[in-house]
Amino acid sequence: MSHKHESLLRSIFEGPVSANVHWREVESMLTYLGARVEPHHGASFRVILNEVEGFIHRPHNSNTCTKQELRHVRDYLVSAGVSPSQIQVGE
Repeated sequence: MSHKHESLLRSIFEGPVSANVHWREVESMLTYLGARVEPHHGASFRVILNEVEGFIHRPHNSNTCTKQELRHVRDYLVSAGVSPSQIQVGE
């Protein structure tokens, strides 16, 4: 895992949640973790990771995720069995 992906994952879990995270960074991290990220309806994306399906909303009027959107990503990652302690830089 790249240092950037690891830093983003840790910031999502360890908080306080940053208000300066771009959606494309979140999408890139999810894809790196092995998730399928597919457009669903409007700003909604269907995400499947470790056979767990979830729906995540990208920002509407900005490229930057809100704290609430990042909390939703964290909740989804927990439900999919992902935690920062499982991830090592350079994998």
